[in-house]
Amino acid sequence: MMTNTFQSLYINHLKDLYSAENQLVKALPKMVKSAESQELSDAFRSHLEQTKNHVMRLEDIFQRLGETPKGQKCVGMEGIIKEGVEVMGDFEGEVLDAGLISAAQRMEHYEIATYGTVCAMAEVLGRSEDLGILKGTLEEEKQADERLTELSEAINASANQKSEPGSAGIGKQTSKSQRTRTAA
Repeated sequence: MMTNTFQSLYINHLKDLYSAENQLVKALPKMVKSAESQELSDAFRSHLEQTKNHVMRLEDIFQRLGETPKGQKCVGMEGIIKEGVEVMGDFEGEVLDAGLISAAQRMEHYEIATYGTVCAMAEVLGRSEDLGILKGTLEEEKQADERLTELSEAINASANQKSEPGSAGIGKQTSKSQRTRTAA
């Protein structure tokens, strides 16, 4: 049955977010383990805890709406996570960390865009309690993105320096897949 109400679109977007956040709860522990930089690993660990709280906040909103959060898969986040997993398999060291930051920022940007959208919808629908909760989460997502940007400055510079041929006696850093092909 097709529904054609603005509130049903709002609920649809909330379900997308719920799926995205739950996918991140599963993906972030892998990123914590894969990060070479302790600072980056700690940032991922901290955001994992925030993400678990985001899931609970969305569950509270669904409860007030009298709706179930289940039943929809966020294919957008699924694709972004898949790309991040590919980075984990192809690189190591600072280059891996730079790739993990890139993947994490794409995840954050997806969330920022979607939380921004549902905030606007909640406002139009007069759902002020939802709006307060969603705005709080949106701010946390923006802060996480800003933290990743801060970390990227040093990590990207280090990754670039260590991967340049002849820099400080270190040869060009290759990806794991390149080494595998070379060894074969």
